[in-house]
Amino acid sequence: MSVAMQADVAAIADSINAVWVLTVTFLIFFMHAGFAMLEAGQVRSKNVANQLTKNMLTWSVGVTVFFLVGQGVGNVVGGNAAPFGYVNDPNAWVGWLFGAVFAMTAATIVSGAVAGRAKLRAYVTYTIVLAAVIYPVVLGFTWAGSGLLSADGFLGTTFGAGFGDFAGGMIVHGMGGIAGLTAAWILGPRLNRFNEDGSVNVIPGHSITFAVLGTLLLCFGWYGFNVGTQATILDPETGEFMGAALGRVALTTTLGMAAGAIGASAFSLYKTGKVDTLYVANGMLAGLVGITSNTNAIVWWAAPIIGFLAGAQLPLVFGFVEKRLHIDDVCAVFPVHGSAGVLGALLLPFFTVGEAGGWVISTDLILPQVVGVLVIAGWTILATAAVFGALKAVGQARVTREHELEGLDIAEHGVETYPEFGIGEEPVSTSVRTDGGVVRSDGGAPNRGGIKMVVAYIRPDRLSAVKQSLVEAGAPSITVTNVSGRGSQPAKKGQWRGEEYVVDLHQKVKIECVVAEIPAEDVATAIRDAAMTGEKGDGKVFVMPVEQALQIRTGTSGVDAV
Repeated sequence: MSVAMQADVAAIADSINAVWVLTVTFLIFFMHAGFAMLEAGQVRSKNVANQLTKNMLTWSVGVTVFFLVGQGVGNVVGGNAAPFGYVNDPNAWVGWLFGAVFAMTAATIVSGAVAGRAKLRAYVTYTIVLAAVIYPVVLGFTWAGSGLLSADGFLGTTFGAGFGDFAGGMIVHGMGGIAGLTAAWILGPRLNRFNEDGSVNVIPGHSITFAVLGTLLLCFGWYGFNVGTQATILDPETGEFMGAALGRVALTTTLGMAAGAIGASAFSLYKTGKVDTLYVANGMLAGLVGITSNTNAIVWWAAPIIGFLAGAQLPLVFGFVEKRLHIDDVCAVFPVHGSAGVLGALLLPFFTVGEAGGWVISTDLILPQVVGVLVIAGWTILATAAVFGALKAVGQARVTREHELEGLDIAEHGVETYPEFGIGEEPVSTSVRTDGGVVRSDGGAPNRGGIKMVVAYIRPDRLSAVKQSLVEAGAPSITVTNVSGRGSQPAKKGQWRGEEYVVDLHQKVKIECVVAEIPAEDVATAIRDAAMTGEKGDGKVFVMPVEQALQIRTGTSGVDAV
């Protein structure tokens, strides 16, 4: 082959490899949508906007800091002679961006652990420090600060064969999970999470749907995370397609993900007799984390073993963190990312592919993997504890009790995620009914000339029909409140991440309607007819007298005020 042809092959291969890296980078960025949905689903409805805001600011603030400071710090630790040279080198920006999405993944993991009680300013402060120093130091120790990942840091070149982590199972996910656990420990649990005797109160999240959607988005993006780390898809020298390397990573990633869900659901079934939906979702992610550090170097049949173990350890580790350590890890970031990342890194030596393609136990990798895990974990714990400890010491780590009870959406952002819960058909009219010349049984003096209040407790799904029925009855003015109550409906057993809790207060909607010129009996009948399903739990309607009414704007009183 001529020199010119060789140059052409190299140029084409480099171009295609660069496009591949950018494509998978965008795919990894999309994982932030998954994290946002997953975490939003696992918090209470009053904290959803806060969780979404933290995820957006993680990227926005973190990626800026990582470009200006973090990447350079990683290069310094990794021994780069020109640590900040990338800032003004367009040829380095693709590689930098590829490394940046890994850094931001580590950062956003922490938000799930501290949900529901961390001040936004505290979380953003920690994100700045993580992006500028904490993660870059780990990056320098392992991948030598490189944007396009390598293993040239001191952990990758010492202790025998060197620490191995292909796509960040320990460097990114393990580090993020350990940081989240440390931050949650420093902050303390949410209010009413634990009783004085140490027993646990389950606080379910508000949407399994969001949690599962976020899980599947993360699984989709994870192909970019793992398969994309095989950044060279065409050999620059020969132009040969590196299909075997890509295929191994794609297959082991898929099998590990699937086995993680199976492992978590199997343990959930054994423990509670039911397959917990959230454990299945978290198990898929734990399986992916477990396979991420070793996906390129293991025999294919090891992937389901590692994934299954990563999924099965999830309920065990979560129970230990919750019941023994009494740490409130809201989104289970440590068992999903932390302990699963540690497990995957430590299992690498026992399932490696030999030179002939067969199974080999690489004993020379055992010490480097153990040392690497200990160094990364130790640095992460110390640095995270220092930041959150300092914030806590000056009273800036946690929101007030009042704000936590009210919800961080209102307290921190002034918004409600669900401001309207009674959306239905538009009323055809809001005018008060008039009877014209119709002869009425009450002699034209409904409610005996007084004022009455009709109070009803109905199923939430019947609200739209009741609103319309009241409009047709001539009583469109109502007050609606979300309430919980107990009546003839039997108590049920609920389950949140494998823990059972009693549901004896059922969700209802309370309707209050004050009437003067409209007979209260007509209003009560309208509500009853529209709210009835014939099943237990339809609710009740009460009618009671009102002594007086005052209209604030005009000052009128009595019937005229109504």
